Amino acid sequence: MGKPLLKEISLDKHRKQKRGFNRFLDWVEKNGNKLPDVLTLFLIITICILLASMAAGLSGWSAVNPSNNETVKAVNLLNEEGIKRMMTDMVKNFVNFPPLGLVLVVMLGVGLAESTGLISAFMRKIVLASPKKLILPIIVLIGIIGNAAADAALIVLPPVAAMVFLTLGRHPIAGLAAAYAAVAGGFSANVIISMLDVMLAGFTESSAHIVDKAYKANPAMNYYFLFVSTFVLVPVAVWVTTKIVEPRLGLYKKPEDAGSTSEKLTDAEQRGLKWAGISLFAYVALILAVTVPEGAMLRDPKTDGIIVSPFMDGLVPIMFLFFLIPALFYGFGARVLKSDKDVAEHLTKAMSGMGYYIVLSFIAAQMITYFAWSNLGTIIAIKGADTLKAIGWEGLPLLLAFIIFTAFVNLLIASSSAKWAILGPVFVPMFMMMDISPAATQVVYRIGDSITNVITPMLAYFAILLTVAKKFDKNMGMGTLISALLPYSIAYTIFWTILFAVWYVLGLPLGPGEYIKMG
Repeated sequence: MGKPLLKEISLDKHRKQKRGFNRFLDWVEKNGNKLPDVLTLFLIITICILLASMAAGLSGWSAVNPSNNETVKAVNLLNEEGIKRMMTDMVKNFVNFPPLGLVLVVMLGVGLAESTGLISAFMRKIVLASPKKLILPIIVLIGIIGNAAADAALIVLPPVAAMVFLTLGRHPIAGLAAAYAAVAGGFSANVIISMLDVMLAGFTESSAHIVDKAYKANPAMNYYFLFVSTFVLVPVAVWVTTKIVEPRLGLYKKPEDAGSTSEKLTDAEQRGLKWAGISLFAYVALILAVTVPEGAMLRDPKTDGIIVSPFMDGLVPIMFLFFLIPALFYGFGARVLKSDKDVAEHLTKAMSGMGYYIVLSFIAAQMITYFAWSNLGTIIAIKGADTLKAIGWEGLPLLLAFIIFTAFVNLLIASSSAKWAILGPVFVPMFMMMDISPAATQVVYRIGDSITNVITPMLAYFAILLTVAKKFDKNMGMGTLISALLPYSIAYTIFWTILFAVWYVLGLPLGPGEYIKMG
């Protein structure tokens, strides 16, 4: 009788220890849900940007961009020229909004796979055949690795993870949050070298040339640290999901018309999955055939590489066909699709739920474009960098402060390469003079650049996440969604910072031939 009593006391103590943090998350959710609809909120932010641009422009607010020594001036968007520009470019801003086409193309394939029942049948088969305890870690690991194809992973994985959780009888919003946090929050961690590694290394090398003209940056300069980071963040995300996010969300009440997600597969579904599997195998084999061999069609024609190549540029249509082809074969195999009219009907159904996102994209496109036109984000980043430089910290405290500073800037400027183009020329040479290597400066930048990706609305995919979340909970508000995502951001900040501090103290290499200290 003693053991159950001790267990109950231990659980009660655990609840009391968590109560303070839960109260904080409840406050975030309560006050966040008091905010207006995200459409209205983005509109309000847009108006604030316009007013701030006018104030900054009239006051002559400016900063010197360290990358080219040119003065960046705040632009008043409410003068005659600015108003004309907004009016004439409004449609172009919307049409050229990068996530819009990417999302609609990929979701066309994913939507068909969902509409025909392929995703549901596949997930049920996984649930029946796989240990349930491994599914969440697998989702998180796939998300972190999938950030190499950031756009596609951010679009595809969260809704698929939500369906997996629904199939398991768990709250789909928890799966949605875990997948999004894995891709967005673990943005820089990976087990492979990605295009981002190449891109950032180029900026780092040019920044280092301010001090050392002979410095050569290696795209793998942070590989060891980021490889280990992957396997640190996976258990962190799993713990946050199971111990914080899911308990707060509670039990999910599935709509009555949603159907069962746990019954055994019918013969028709089994046949559909067989056809889908064969078609997917053939498609993957074809992609490998035009990508892997030397001189293959989807490799870079000049370097014969893959990291920067037609393959990487074509990831979105590749992902589109990855879902579309097996969805079609499944549909005809399971007798869900019987003619081209059925295909058209299911494709229309697949896109019918994206109306909210399209409207949201229109407002978000204007908001982000106006912020870029105003130069406010660039000036804030430069001014903030100058302030951090003036503090005069050294060693580990300086690098940890830079992580937090970058995380804050990331709330304003979501583009990783754009931020590094501004911050790199300031901090890389400055830290080199303090015996800190460019590789170390880059890696702490990447930590800060990742940890607030989870919660920043300036990352356009946040709007996609909210759209998908509303499919499972029509009353889902921004406060509820942020309160589900915030624990990941906090946990990533704590554990990733601790990992770097340990790395710093032990003096471990960050990548091949690259250490934290210059010497």
